[in-house]
Amino acid sequence: MNKISIILISILSSVFYSCNLKEVPKADVDKSAIFNSEQGLKIYSNSFYNAFPSTGILHNGGTSYYLFTNGIPNIVTPNGLDPDNAGGWSWSQLRNINFFIDNCNSNEVPLAVRNNYIGIARFFRAYFYYNMMKSFGDLPWIDHALDVNDSLLRATQDKRTLIVEKIKEDLDFAIGNISNKKDASASTITSTVAAAFKSRVCLWEGTFRKYHDEAGLASSANEWLNEAVSAAQYVMDAGYSIYMGGGIDNSYRALFTSKNPISSEVLYAVTFDRSLGIVNALNHRWTSVTYGGAAWPTRSFIKTYLMRNGEYFMDQPGAESMFYTEETKNRDTRLSQTIITPGFTRVNNGQRINTPPNFAFANNGYQVIKFLMDDVSLDNVDNNENNSILFRYAEVLLNYAEAKAELGTLTDEDWSKTIGVLRARGGITGGLNQKPTKIDNYLRQRFFPNISDPSILEIRRERGVELSLEGFGFDDAKRWKLGELLTKPYDGIYISALDVPYDVNGDGVLDVVFTKNLNPPNKIPGVYYFYVGELLSNGAVNNNQLAADGHTLLVLSQNPRVWNDRAYFNPIPTSVIQMNPNLKQNPGW
Repeated sequence: MNKISIILISILSSVFYSCNLKEVPKADVDKSAIFNSEQGLKIYSNSFYNAFPSTGILHNGGTSYYLFTNGIPNIVTPNGLDPDNAGGWSWSQLRNINFFIDNCNSNEVPLAVRNNYIGIARFFRAYFYYNMMKSFGDLPWIDHALDVNDSLLRATQDKRTLIVEKIKEDLDFAIGNISNKKDASASTITSTVAAAFKSRVCLWEGTFRKYHDEAGLASSANEWLNEAVSAAQYVMDAGYSIYMGGGIDNSYRALFTSKNPISSEVLYAVTFDRSLGIVNALNHRWTSVTYGGAAWPTRSFIKTYLMRNGEYFMDQPGAESMFYTEETKNRDTRLSQTIITPGFTRVNNGQRINTPPNFAFANNGYQVIKFLMDDVSLDNVDNNENNSILFRYAEVLLNYAEAKAELGTLTDEDWSKTIGVLRARGGITGGLNQKPTKIDNYLRQRFFPNISDPSILEIRRERGVELSLEGFGFDDAKRWKLGELLTKPYDGIYISALDVPYDVNGDGVLDVVFTKNLNPPNKIPGVYYFYVGELLSNGAVNNNQLAADGHTLLVLSQNPRVWNDRAYFNPIPTSVIQMNPNLKQNPGW
């Protein structure tokens, strides 16, 4: 239960217990207690926030084109997803929202006040439908609270194009009617949050129409891209900025380790407070072998981080065969604020200690620290207070830049105030003020073979780096029609030689030996022996093996992964269609 829920329950209790139940029926009292006052509308609207994930950064962690987890996502597992095991078809949030909109009509509350809260409700309806639309495509559009006899309970789906138009209508209403433009606490929905979300929705739709030519909607793609630009511009005019208060080595990560949202950049975040018993499990997730929920970036993705001078990493001599200690030098500082790199320290009993990757946890050598608090005492408990960001200014800048690049209207000035600003925070010194003119062949060949525009290519790089592990990777792959990227190898660090001890973090202490020997002789105390042989002692296939080159670590390579274009939209659960035969199964399922 989050902080808002606790507060809501407390206030609702005081409201209902103060009602005079002798004067009118209870149902009427309950409604009037809420809908006849601004305070009541505020109390009710707080319930909408439960739609947000408390640790949303993890939601698409394992289903991304540049990450992996300990398992294979069922969407790319042969026979892993089908209508009989599908889920996600839940509508309870929508009824709560629609009930509020239906009943927010009391003349005892000024119209502007009512429209403010209806605007918040319509934001959350848009949020609900956007997530459902991305998952299922066509959906029934329901704009009122259903009763048991409502014909819409047996309705078929409306076209996805209608759904996204309705989403935009809701967001336009929210932008125009929510009274607060900014919130210094970054903990409530404002018109600017609604605009930021609209830029996300419209970019998704515009690029989906452009790249999914089978939909036959390419001619209207630019309309949506222009809407994305306008919505982003609304946010850009609201006075937000990219946080630089911690310098190039700390500012980026500080956004995700701060208890209170850094509201110069963060538009909205879920917050936590131990004194109220409201905590998250981020340290536990990112350090525990058994807890689950963590993800690791592939080496292929690590290679996309630029050098500090703005040059491509793969253009460096010997880049392909660099060990971890070398490949992490002189890179975009967001790399060292996303994964453990040499020099990283943590706090143990009040003392800073040099900390290498935990190879028992980080299967491919790249351990994430982006959301990790430095205090090791938080690792095995659910006791974190750092905020969980859902909307921030950096994403808006990326939405703006990508939409303009797709439209062919991106200027050097646009580049400078969007991509240039983000890269400057990462300590990059080159290419900040002008659009790129050359192609990174590695980036194109490995991730985006259908892209020849240098600006679009670099914006996609930047989107991956800046928004890494924040839940955008799968959505991006879907809208770009690049689902097949989810089948690429889960590659890890380059291992120069086996049975040789490595000092991974450069502190003079040996950390790890990579070996194919199940029982290495003469083990060095304190050194982790990372087994990369084909079979475990029980005869099972080892998840961690070397590639054909004999040096590149691969994870889960023995598990087949396939992509079928039907997976751009999930199947409707069989049980749902059995209850409502008027629903039509998505194509291919």
